[in-house]
Amino acid sequence: MLLNKSRSLLVLTLIIFSGVLFAQKNISLKKHEFRGAWIATVANIDWPLQRGGDVAKQKHDLSVLLDTLKSYNLNAVIFQIRPTSDALYHSSYEPWSKYLTGSQGKMPAQYFDPLAFVIRECHLRGMELHAWFNPYRIKQSQDDVLSDSNIAKIHPDWTFQYGKKSYFDPGIPQVRDWVANVVSDVVRRYDVDAIHFDDYFYPYPIAGEQLPDSLTFRKYTNQFSESQLKDWRRNNVNLIIKQLSDSIHSIKPWVKFGISPFGVWRERRSDLRGSDTTGGMTNYDHLYADVLLWQEMKWIDYMLPQIYWYRGQPRVDYETLAHWWGENNKGRHCYVGNALYKMKPNASSNAWQSCNEPIEQIKIDREVEGVSGFSFYSAKFFKTNMMGLKDSLRNTYLSTPALTPNMSWIDSLPPSFPTNVAIKRVKGGRQIYWDPILGGEFNKAQFYVVYGFNNYNEFANLSSKDILQISSKTTFEIPRKFLRLFRRKKYYVITSVDRLSNESIFSEIFEVKQ
Repeated sequence: MLLNKSRSLLVLTLIIFSGVLFAQKNISLKKHEFRGAWIATVANIDWPLQRGGDVAKQKHDLSVLLDTLKSYNLNAVIFQIRPTSDALYHSSYEPWSKYLTGSQGKMPAQYFDPLAFVIRECHLRGMELHAWFNPYRIKQSQDDVLSDSNIAKIHPDWTFQYGKKSYFDPGIPQVRDWVANVVSDVVRRYDVDAIHFDDYFYPYPIAGEQLPDSLTFRKYTNQFSESQLKDWRRNNVNLIIKQLSDSIHSIKPWVKFGISPFGVWRERRSDLRGSDTTGGMTNYDHLYADVLLWQEMKWIDYMLPQIYWYRGQPRVDYETLAHWWGENNKGRHCYVGNALYKMKPNASSNAWQSCNEPIEQIKIDREVEGVSGFSFYSAKFFKTNMMGLKDSLRNTYLSTPALTPNMSWIDSLPPSFPTNVAIKRVKGGRQIYWDPILGGEFNKAQFYVVYGFNNYNEFANLSSKDILQISSKTTFEIPRKFLRLFRRKKYYVITSVDRLSNESIFSEIFEVKQ
């Protein structure tokens, strides 16, 4: 039975008082919070578990991993689709990845596009898919064999070797154009929610070895003097970030662009704007990535610094850096990258020998103004109990679902609310269903949120603890066992959520009699 009475009053109450009521709740029940996990494919860190394996098994393993992440109420998957100038998707630019098929350039035996698959599966689970690219890495080892179609083999003049690895040269304009074309191709053809870059721009420095880019500097000096070599390198990275931002947002304005840099921008001893740390390594001085500028120029939509240290570490303290990044978000979103991979019973630091450190880091992330979420490296660590961390996360710190934070500078208007809500008996229980919200890309629903309540008058505040499902599906199943045994959620409403996490007002209230 649909209940229309007092609906307008409830909607008004929701709009006026929901923010106040949310603030009064425990912050662990925050309704909008980025909760991500990286799925690394390079070296088969997280997936696929076997190169060149059976496609059905690869799909199954990925589905199980996504189910695991969903069971922790995570809402974003950062999936690596270009680990080494290759592709874990169908591309006319770059060869199939050896990490998928066993040999670079070899197609899956049974046609399989992991990117298309993971997008669909993430959306069904109410999770965003952030397509993760490494822009410049070509070879992890000089023993790696490149496909004849790899652009690095066609244009070796675009590359350099540094240490045991090889890279594209960021100072060459054609390289920047190539990377931008590769990314733009994905944005055009796939329904990704975001484009994501990690911390590898210029390579991490090797003691005693100079970057072999002197010839590139002389050819493309771009009015920089020899004394400005480091500024020239930073400018090369600035150029690709600006080019990517323009390309992504001109093709699909709703697709987000995020960067996950090394955890220190600069240090105060070198720059008064820097963090109070003394680790030595920085984005600005050693990787030539001026990430603070990218935020100031609004080229990116979110920053996700990898703060992979523990609280109280003498030279690079986690809490110090979390506050620094939050204070310097420049009006864009800031999430924090947390290092689950460091948790080991025999870790060199006592801090990583129990589950207490990541829990305390989550608490800090939620308390720091300017930080609106976190992500974990990497996904495979959610498959174990991690010294009791699983229970703590599922039962307390990630116990309720959440929507990703809204990016109002892209779009702030909510979609229409679901209509024609109805119920029918199905095998095993009941099914609530409704009409999809269609329309333009900024107006249609990306996800639908189902809320359940014990009492009719609880609808003034749609909080995370009342969420039963976030999914792209337009149905919700109520098992007969749930109806018969628990008898708790008697009233239901559905909202729609657009691509930027703007949530509609709720549908008409639906009563399911036990």
